[in-house]
Amino acid sequence: MTAITKSLAALVSCALAAGGLTAAGVAVLQPGTAQASSHREAPLISGQPQYDATDVYAFVSPDKPDTTTMVVNVLPFQDPAGGPNFYKFAHDARYDLHVDNDGDGQGDLLFRWTFKDHLKNGDTFLYNTGPVNSIEDATLNFTQTYDLEVIKLKHQKAVARAKLGSDLPVAPSNVGKASMPDYQKLRDQSVQKIGYSGGSTAFAGQADDPFFLDLRVFDLLYGGDMSEVGNDTLKGYNVQSMALQVPTSALTESKDQPVIGVWATTHRQTADGDWTQVSRLGSPLVNEVVIPRKDKDKFNASAPWDDGQFLKFVQDPELPKLVEQIYKIKAPDTPRDDLVQAFLTGVPKLNQPPNVHPAEELRLNTSIEPNGSPKRLGVLDGDNAGFPNGRRLSDDVLDIALQAMEGELLGKKNDLGDAVDENDQKFGGSFPYLALPSSGSDAKAVSKSAGQSLLNGGSGVGSSSDDNMLLAGSAAAGGGAVLLLGLGFLWMRSRRRGPRVRRH
Repeated sequence: MTAITKSLAALVSCALAAGGLTAAGVAVLQPGTAQASSHREAPLISGQPQYDATDVYAFVSPDKPDTTTMVVNVLPFQDPAGGPNFYKFAHDARYDLHVDNDGDGQGDLLFRWTFKDHLKNGDTFLYNTGPVNSIEDATLNFTQTYDLEVIKLKHQKAVARAKLGSDLPVAPSNVGKASMPDYQKLRDQSVQKIGYSGGSTAFAGQADDPFFLDLRVFDLLYGGDMSEVGNDTLKGYNVQSMALQVPTSALTESKDQPVIGVWATTHRQTADGDWTQVSRLGSPLVNEVVIPRKDKDKFNASAPWDDGQFLKFVQDPELPKLVEQIYKIKAPDTPRDDLVQAFLTGVPKLNQPPNVHPAEELRLNTSIEPNGSPKRLGVLDGDNAGFPNGRRLSDDVLDIALQAMEGELLGKKNDLGDAVDENDQKFGGSFPYLALPSSGSDAKAVSKSAGQSLLNGGSGVGSSSDDNMLLAGSAAAGGGAVLLLGLGFLWMRSRRRGPRVRRH
């Protein structure tokens, strides 16, 4: 990358980070006051990470092309070693996934996840009391289950509903190698068949965060000399994922109208029992670079069919003007009808439904077959099965957005990017496709010297066995580090008191 390209990528990435990676959505009824949503960048939702939707994905399943897979992620920036409580879905939330199959900006189907907490033994702080070889093991002290239902809507009113699954198991947090020696087995047990439209599959649980990008712009624009560009900011972090694979025929209006629009919302229950929308997400990278700060919460609180009120920000965006002002790269002429298509209506002959009502949704043409060799830049690189036609896990949406904002769809060719072109972990070849979550054993903070210091009262000299390192680093049995701290205090107290008489 040239210096200008790197600088421009840094500038735009900073704008993306400052705004929060979010998009539009709406509840079954008109939403209450909404709050900003993203990978923690937006201020209002940052204190409520369990309710914070980070990304939405929708794509034709590569190994089952007669089905569509949809993924919603919440609770960003999970440190794998963050015990002893680790991570869970909120039990006082409704996590909703909306599907608009006729292009009018209103949801026609709504899939809803609600979660329950289960604790086997409240007299211990441990997440698990021994190795967990099955999600049904008694040693898994804390578990979650969920109910999944589908609601058919007309003008945002429920006209029918069906329970798709009850008390389905949630994949636990990946505590570490000692606690969960075969996490793939736990993941597999959490993938559940559900009886929707002749056969669907559901998953909920922890996963590696599939979003990849460089957001290290706050250290004086990548270290002040661009030396830090190309670092995947989300490498090693996990999220909570909800995934659903459904026969495409159950989602679309008809074979003649195969385009669907998808977005997610999270509602939190208030003290008086009402439900308030606190997070919403459709396409990535909209609220950050298009909607000005004063209107971000208004945008998040509004319904998709009212998104025309933000049309002026799409047609005359601020970001290209800033780029021109700072880097003397001429901004594309306005009005930006190319961005209207990308953000509000879908692209003609690609993913724009007939008689479309402008609304910010992640639009997917389900009739376009999966690409056996996906290209990370999707439609910009001739791969019509990728973003902005839906969104696959491997789509490099940051680079695509950077290039589109600077006129790629208008023929102004550019190669802008953040030098992070793929996820740090490989995605799976079958549902739910998400990479396994990093475990506490993999945490970078684990080191030999740290284990020695902890085991030897802070002296830094003593045992250096791999077993001690594993115990300190993986939070074995759900709380190894805490146990070691306790042992250290007992050791110091015994030294101060002198030998004790053993009783027989």
